[in-house]
Amino acid sequence: MEIDYRTRLTAMLDVTRFLLKQGLPFRGHDESTSSSNREITLAIINDIGDKFFSLMVDEARDSSVKEHMGVVLRYVNKKGCVIERFLAVVHVPDTSSHSLKMAIDALFVQHGLSLSRLRGQGYDGASNMRGEFNGLKSLILQESPFAMYVHCFSHQLQLVLVVVAHDNFTVSEFFGYITMIVNISGASCKRRDQLRKIQHDKIIAELESGEITSGKGKNQETSLARPGDTRWGSHYLTLLRLCSMWSSVIEVLGNVYDDASYSANKGVAAGLIEKMESYQFVFVLHLMKYILGITNELSLSLQQGDQNIVQAMSLVRSVKCRLQDFREDGWQIILEQVNTFCELNMISILDMEDNMLTRGHGRRRGQLITNFHHYRVEIFCQVVDLIIQEMNNRFTEVSTELLGCISCLHPRNSFSQFDVHKLIHLADFYPEDFCGTDYLFLEQQLMSYFYNLRDDPYFSSIDDLGILAQKLVETEKHLVFPLVYRMIELALVLPVATASVERVFSAMKTVKTDLRNRMGDEWMNDSLVVYIEKDIFSTIENEQILQHFQQMQSRRIQLPPLVPTRQSSQTSVMENRSSIKWDKGKALEF
Repeated sequence: MEIDYRTRLTAMLDVTRFLLKQGLPFRGHDESTSSSNREITLAIINDIGDKFFSLMVDEARDSSVKEHMGVVLRYVNKKGCVIERFLAVVHVPDTSSHSLKMAIDALFVQHGLSLSRLRGQGYDGASNMRGEFNGLKSLILQESPFAMYVHCFSHQLQLVLVVVAHDNFTVSEFFGYITMIVNISGASCKRRDQLRKIQHDKIIAELESGEITSGKGKNQETSLARPGDTRWGSHYLTLLRLCSMWSSVIEVLGNVYDDASYSANKGVAAGLIEKMESYQFVFVLHLMKYILGITNELSLSLQQGDQNIVQAMSLVRSVKCRLQDFREDGWQIILEQVNTFCELNMISILDMEDNMLTRGHGRRRGQLITNFHHYRVEIFCQVVDLIIQEMNNRFTEVSTELLGCISCLHPRNSFSQFDVHKLIHLADFYPEDFCGTDYLFLEQQLMSYFYNLRDDPYFSSIDDLGILAQKLVETEKHLVFPLVYRMIELALVLPVATASVERVFSAMKTVKTDLRNRMGDEWMNDSLVVYIEKDIFSTIENEQILQHFQQMQSRRIQLPPLVPTRQSSQTSVMENRSSIKWDKGKALEF
């Protein structure tokens, strides 16, 4: 009897695991709660223990128009690895800073977390989050003054590119046309298929003629990528695709013009073809493609959950240097790319010494200027200067005193940035974590750490602070230099970007759809915990969940703890599973 009962429970648990991992419904809209998420959450809380951690928060609406706050915790585990874990999605009555703070307090109490161990906050730039007086950042700092705030680097990069696209008329107009081109080329299945077919035939012809070569990732079948409103990195892919599919897109727009039954559609298609075949459109296309290419690596790296503040600061500085170099030497590069592209696609090339009439309104309307002045000064220099200015204004955190001290921990070039006095000053930012006695040993320990690791070949090739922390744990040098390792931990827990929280909301759209919009808040949170933290869920043994199920309330059959080894118990379960006769009604009771 007990074996049959255990077998039935295990089989249903396997089905439950599958449904939860895939984010699938159990039985329509009316879904009951599961206890599996509690085991996962408990594993996360136990992994954090009494370590430092940081908090990342964002808010969004679900399919039933409810406001939810997503919470992700960032910490360094026992192996020295940076971990970002989803804790919960909490329904909030509104997104005011006080409501969010109350929800966070309740969540911390529920899971036994203490604000006293909080060492970082990461949010977007909304006023309810980063407000100096009543924002969530300020409310938390009042209780935990060492929870350093970092404005999401990814969000700041998005703002830089948005400002460039909005404040420069030529670039704003260009992206407006890009949206129209993508929409009209892919307005129907017929047009999308037509575009793929034309591009496919073009690639085949070029392969047969030897103009291009095939290979892994080369000249694959593709289509135009639709740019996202909040992810300017997606615009880079759109521009790359448009350049590679240029003639195919022109042909599709030509077909739209020929087949359109309404004069308005003919006019739009003809206008887009005319715009695409203009020198200015091609110039801005290559200029923005180059600029977005410079920022693309930073944008992609900020999506990584283990990215640390030191590495992010280094990448930002690299982008700034590249933009400055591009400002000084990039004009000729862009000009050559544009002219080559125009020659290949039979677009008229302008003589930069010729005159042109100025557009727009005001005094300068109708004035004569050279093409060189228009393209070099009014487009190239203005756009690049604007993005450099915005990068310097937005990423002010990079130059702050705190992060200036943290950068001294960077292991690059055999700890070339190491500065013992700045690192001692770093301890001043965390008086709760470095007592008076620690200061007596800190300077000597820092110097011993520097000489020991600099001369150790095992650490000579390390170029990342996160990898350094892992190597220190592997070699147990984190026990030899505990004060230095504590500094590294504090640096690593500082949040860089809120990409992990945004991925939670992407998962929420999968778990809670329009057909499942009656799902309760608790069940949605439970499903999300399992769906997102699959790696932890896979480590939780069935027996652990079964015992938890037994202890929830009295059962008709009491299941004793499994005595045999895991292998033998699984064998016995598999032997008996084939003899089970399913009773749907009884199964749903569990």
